[in-house]
Amino acid sequence: MASIFRHFVCRVVAPVRCTATKKPCHRYLSTRLAEVGILETPKEHGNSYETGQLFLHRIFGYRGIVLFPWLARVYDRDTATKTEEKSVDDNTTAIGKEVKGKNHLYYQVLIDARDCPHIRAQTEAVTFLGNQENSRALYAIPGLDYVAQEDLLPYTSTERSPIQHELFDKFLMHDTDSSPPFMARETLRAWQEKNHPWLQLSDVHRETTENIRVTVTPFYMGCRESQQTHVYWWRYCVRLENLGEETVQLRERHWRIFSLSGTLETVRGRGVVGQEPILSQEQPAFQYSSHVSLQAPSGHMWGTYKMERRDGTTFDCKIPPFSLESKSEDNTGPHAFLGS
Repeated sequence: MASIFRHFVCRVVAPVRCTATKKPCHRYLSTRLAEVGILETPKEHGNSYETGQLFLHRIFGYRGIVLFPWLARVYDRDTATKTEEKSVDDNTTAIGKEVKGKNHLYYQVLIDARDCPHIRAQTEAVTFLGNQENSRALYAIPGLDYVAQEDLLPYTSTERSPIQHELFDKFLMHDTDSSPPFMARETLRAWQEKNHPWLQLSDVHRETTENIRVTVTPFYMGCRESQQTHVYWWRYCVRLENLGEETVQLRERHWRIFSLSGTLETVRGRGVVGQEPILSQEQPAFQYSSHVSLQAPSGHMWGTYKMERRDGTTFDCKIPPFSLESKSEDNTGPHAFLGS
């Protein structure tokens, strides 16, 4: 049975369950509620959401809308030991002797700008290089994210513009005869086709240490020539999630970056992106993006985060190893519909 769904428009503080679907929603610090529509039953795995589907993010609580799906390969080191004795089917590939990858649905989505200031995630999940020759500029498209199938809580709304985002009207149009009632414009199709190499979600890697799960997704950004050498760029999105009851705080990061050219770089520092996030039962997740460049078309990254418990003791939380692979590029470079 569907129910009226009210969205708290402030920071998430604790999970609750929807009385209609028994699925987790969230409660917030604010006492002000905004009614956004009718909550639907989430789809099972194998049934994909269509362009224009409205949703609430199960972890970060923001309102969003689906643009298009990606089929990614998820390499889960948590299940490696459980599956290594099973036969490999047509939907699974072996990575080394332990980790196997399985296809999983993710979605490119728009985030409602009203919710961006209140979520514990960077809201610039798409970045790309400037398309001028020898340009070192990095550009970001705000309010875009990649969301796994299980993190979408779908709902319907009678509003013609239920999501506030500068790209909403450029990418989507209202159509009462379709379900969901929002359809892709030709500009969205053209943007997806043109930017496919930089938008594509190909591999997702995750691993859990002492109930702290780290998920990393790398994206290739392109290549630039600098002082007669080629510099290859990637962005990587990291999500940390506390699956346990004990509160911890991220204190330090330790990265090791191997390049196909034969170099091995070690990077240490306090926190991540200038923050030392606390992961608790009330605020269990944090997500951020960063960038890396190599003077080779491929490489690998791995590392650890130093996590501190409330009693002052620390432990190293593993960052799963992931590859950095370049892709073929066209001559026009990436392009975004950000102007009028």
